[in-house]
Amino acid sequence: MGDEITAGHYSREERQRYREKVQLCLDVFERMLSSATFESDEENPMTGLEVELNLVDEQRQPFLGNVAVLEEIADPAFQTELGAYNIEMNVPPRPLKGDAVVGLEEDLRASLNHAEEKAGVRGADIVMIGILPTLMTEHLARPDWMSPSARYSALNDMVFAARGEDVHLDIHGVERLSLYASTLAPESACTSVQLHLQIAPTEFARHWNAAQVLAGPQVALGANSPFFFGRELWRETRIELFAQSTDTRPQELKNQGVRPRVWFGERWITSIFDLFEENVRYFQALLPEVSDEDPVAEFENGRPPRLQELRLHNGTIYRWNRPVYEVVDGLPHVRVENRVLPAGPTVVDVLANAAFYYGALRVLADDERPVWSKMTFPTADENFREGARLGLDAALYWPGIGEVTVEELMLRRLLPMAHEGLERWGVDAAVRDRLLGIIEQRVKTGRNGASWQAETVHALEERGMPRREALTRMLDLYLEGMHANEPVHSWPVP
Repeated sequence: MGDEITAGHYSREERQRYREKVQLCLDVFERMLSSATFESDEENPMTGLEVELNLVDEQRQPFLGNVAVLEEIADPAFQTELGAYNIEMNVPPRPLKGDAVVGLEEDLRASLNHAEEKAGVRGADIVMIGILPTLMTEHLARPDWMSPSARYSALNDMVFAARGEDVHLDIHGVERLSLYASTLAPESACTSVQLHLQIAPTEFARHWNAAQVLAGPQVALGANSPFFFGRELWRETRIELFAQSTDTRPQELKNQGVRPRVWFGERWITSIFDLFEENVRYFQALLPEVSDEDPVAEFENGRPPRLQELRLHNGTIYRWNRPVYEVVDGLPHVRVENRVLPAGPTVVDVLANAAFYYGALRVLADDERPVWSKMTFPTADENFREGARLGLDAALYWPGIGEVTVEELMLRRLLPMAHEGLERWGVDAAVRDRLLGIIEQRVKTGRNGASWQAETVHALEERGMPRREALTRMLDLYLEGMHANEPVHSWPVP
């Protein structure tokens, strides 16, 4: 969800003070990087997981009642998200080593089953999916589409004040969607899985660069968002929809080359400082709320400052691999937040995606001659967009191979790499074989969440079922597979 705020409107003086405070936080962070001790364990790092979820009613339509559902769940691990039909689940951090993933799977399933039971009391079901396929324009035209939150309301107002006009959504995929939006409501359709890796600041740049390289294969493998507002668009439509729906730039600023708020980036980095410095240099404040903390005094008195203004600003710039600074139990740490993947389809698919990411990331980051030294940054960006657009049918570039299918790239290079990386992390052989075996079968069958959704809808339409009815029926079948926790490549198409 991000930090809550107390104000919804800001004066010019408040904005100026915030600008100065963000710069002060950045200066203190630079000093910390050269002299402070950050919490990290390079051999057994802490990992974290966040899953954004959708709520539907008995007719499989969006259930705009997340506050009531959260009251029933009564667990601080579950929070609101932007849309009133969304909730988020935060999983306590844990290491990768040994069979920790087995415990994570058990805990995830238990928590989701408990939440599902409690949601049912209010007439809702929980769906773990990239974009809810039954979501239509009329649902987001309702005045109660947004969660009640000062942060969300202010963010909506500030984005459109910065733009000065409605957002034009124009997505070309299998079909085309073109319409105007006067609120952030379309952004709420994008539900993701966020993977966290706590890392030493000195190791951050290598891991961030490696994560950027992996983004294309990652999204191609995990795509699970082929439908939006009844149209079949990209295999991972969430990527383009999120970018367009939160764009604060009118056309003239786009023409001038002003950076977008949802950003892959534009260069390989040499330090985590590069990313925070770019955020301050390129992006205006959306939520300029000033805290009482004096970060200089905190740092000079031997206490790690929260750097609240820098953190709040960072939370309104949506990099697909985001740098995170945080203080927990009096100790500062940094981590890479990987935001590439959609939610779902099942817990075991989510964990297989995570295993691939963490394993391949380890080897790429350890490489003495890193792959990003042999690949231009725009090529990594193009891989990312192609993976999102075409999923498992994408052709990606990889150094030493050239343009290659996802299947060939995975089987020849990346899956062996992921196995080796998980072994280096100390993950048990049985765990890595099971989870990466799921990725291997997904690649060989050519079926991830997106392709299963599309194939199922096409099969139902061929029997004469209208699109909306087919989407609803597909979602029924999706929920059956999700609850069975059998990997999506094994799901039958009706």
